[in-house]
Amino acid sequence: MKWRSLEESTPGADVRSLREKLAGRKELIAKYVPAEIQAVHERVIADLAAGGILNHALGEGAKAPGFDLPDQNGKQTSLASLLEHTKVVVFFLRGRWCPFCVGQLEAMNQALPQVRGAGASIVAISPQTVQQAFFMADQHRVQFPLLSDAGNRVARAFGLAYQVPDEQQAIFRRAFINLPFTNGDESWELPIPATFVIDRDATILYASSNPDYTQRPEPEDIVEALRKAGPSARQG
Repeated sequence: MKWRSLEESTPGADVRSLREKLAGRKELIAKYVPAEIQAVHERVIADLAAGGILNHALGEGAKAPGFDLPDQNGKQTSLASLLEHTKVVVFFLRGRWCPFCVGQLEAMNQALPQVRGAGASIVAISPQTVQQAFFMADQHRVQFPLLSDAGNRVARAFGLAYQVPDEQQAIFRRAFINLPFTNGDESWELPIPATFVIDRDATILYASSNPDYTQRPEPEDIVEALRKAGPSARQG
């Protein structure tokens, strides 16, 4: 239950934008996934948007909730400890089974030197167990913490958590996407994908949340937001 990395599936360096890479994955899904299954996923996205989940997601100017979560190696990582040194880019993923999450993870991994150069560190958060986070980080050679948010507690604090509807649960089960196993609980909850740039005083400087899991912000946009933000609040 994994999506092949770009390095595994594409010889040589892939210089396309993240938007182009994700569009390519959408084209493959449109070609090979039955239309009735695609329609279920599209209804879930539309229902989340109509239900106002974005009204609950934290936005720019809000204070980011603190967290202290285990990374892919079981090491506890807290937002407070990270903010002692740099701004932090936090992004929420659904899981290693999601091709769009894999694409974003790899793109952020490639952008890590630019993010660091703009004065920030990166952490990713997913509801996966520590073991599943380890498999994902190891497979894709992730160079930053991939945190395990058991029960989506942190995702809920950021206003991102939702329960997978029954008809989509059935599709996941048929596709061997066993969320109770990968996430370690029976809630069938996921976060909508979201990316935040957090200043050293915990103020959110940039926020991108989208119930459409096929859409993710470009790493270049995140780096640009960091550069525009200038010196962090703690640095004066």
